[in-house]
Amino acid sequence: MRALTWQGRHDVRVETVPDPEIVNPRDAILKITSTAICGSDLHLYDHYIPTLRAGDVLGHEFMGEVVEVGAKSTLKKGQRVVVPFTISCGNCFFCTKQQYSACDNSNPAETSDASDLLMGHPMGGAFGYAHLTGGYAGGQAEYVRVPYSDVGPIVVPNHLADEEVLFLSDILPTGWQAAVNADIEPGDTVAVWGCGPVGLFAIQSALILGAERVIAIDHYPTRLALAKKLGAEVFNYEDVNVREALDEMTGGIGPDAVIDCVGMESHGMSVDNLVDTVKAHLFLGTERPHALRQAILACRKGGRVSIPGVYGGFADKFPLGQMMEKGLTVKQGQTHVQKFTRPLLAMIEEGKLDTTFLISHRASLEDAAEMYRHWHDEQNDYTKIVLKPEMAKGTVEKVLEEPVAA
Repeated sequence: MRALTWQGRHDVRVETVPDPEIVNPRDAILKITSTAICGSDLHLYDHYIPTLRAGDVLGHEFMGEVVEVGAKSTLKKGQRVVVPFTISCGNCFFCTKQQYSACDNSNPAETSDASDLLMGHPMGGAFGYAHLTGGYAGGQAEYVRVPYSDVGPIVVPNHLADEEVLFLSDILPTGWQAAVNADIEPGDTVAVWGCGPVGLFAIQSALILGAERVIAIDHYPTRLALAKKLGAEVFNYEDVNVREALDEMTGGIGPDAVIDCVGMESHGMSVDNLVDTVKAHLFLGTERPHALRQAILACRKGGRVSIPGVYGGFADKFPLGQMMEKGLTVKQGQTHVQKFTRPLLAMIEEGKLDTTFLISHRASLEDAAEMYRHWHDEQNDYTKIVLKPEMAKGTVEKVLEEPVAA
C-alpha cells in the first residue's frame, strides 16, 4: 500500500510499504477514506519528538471503511468509523476511569520503558506518533491496523460526510476537553492562545459551555478571522502588549480562564522565546513555552489554566511561583478521546457544532509531502488539510477561498 513515511527532519515521503494485517483478535483493518495533517504532526516534522525511526508511517487523524476484522472485534465489514488517536484497551485501571489516553496496556513493553524513564510512568499508545507511544503505524496511508477496535472506533451514520466527523479523531475532542478543563462558569472571560485547529475548536467549545467572552490571540490574519467569525474578540500579539491588552479588556482583573493551544513551538521575537529556540536547536531543552508563561501571568488570581498544547519534556524559566502565589488551578493532558466522541457526534448531528469551517485544502495522499511543506511554512493560508487516498496525484482543492481580514 501507499503511505506517508517520516525519513528525517523536514523529510517525509509517500512510499510503498507492507499492507497491515490482523495480529490480535481485537484488531480491525480500515481502508482510509479521509485523513488530516495535525498541528502536532509538525512536532514530528521538525523532529522535536524523539524516538522516531526512518520509515515510520505518520498520521493520527483518520477515518475509513472497515475491510477486515479479528474474531473479537465488534465492528463489521463495510461500517464507516472514525478512530481516536489514542489507543486504549478499555479494561485497565485508567480506561475504567475514562482516562483513556493513560491506558496501561496499549504501549507494548518493548517501547514503554523509554516513556517510563522520561515521564515517570509509561505513556499510553497512539497512532503515528513515535515509539514513545508504541510505534504504531498511522493513518496517512491507504490502510491501517486498528488495535482494540472494540473500544476506540465510533461508527458514523452514512448521512454525515467524512469532513463533518473526521475531526472526532483528535482536534474536536481536544478542543472540547480544553474548554471542559477550563471549568468555565456563566459570565466568564476566557482567553485562548493559538487559533490553529485545536484553538478554534476550543473557542467554539468555550462559547457553547457558557463563556460570555472569548478572547483569541494569534498572529495569522486568516486564523484570527476564523476565530472572530466564531464569536471571539481577537488581537494580533505582534501589534499589542498581550498582558496590557488583556488587562484593559478585563478591567485590570485578567481572564477567568486561559487556554494554551500553542504548546512546545511558540512563535515570536520575545527574548525568552529566542533563548528557548536556541536551546531547542542545540538539544539543551525541548520546550518553547513562551505562550504558556504569558498565559499564566495574564490569568486572574484564582483563575484556571488549561493546557491542550503538546509539550514533551522539561521547561526552563517556568513560572511555578506565579502559579502558586496566584492560586491558579491547572489541568492538562492528552485527550481522553473515547470519553467525548459520542456526545460530540450527537452535537454534530444536532447542528450545534460546525466542524468544516476551518478546512482550507483537500489533496491526494500522494501529495502529502508537499502538503506538509505548505502546512509548515504557510500557516496563514493553510488552516487545515484533508488528504484523500482516492484523489489522483496532483489534485489539490482549495476550500477556504480567500483569507478574510480580522
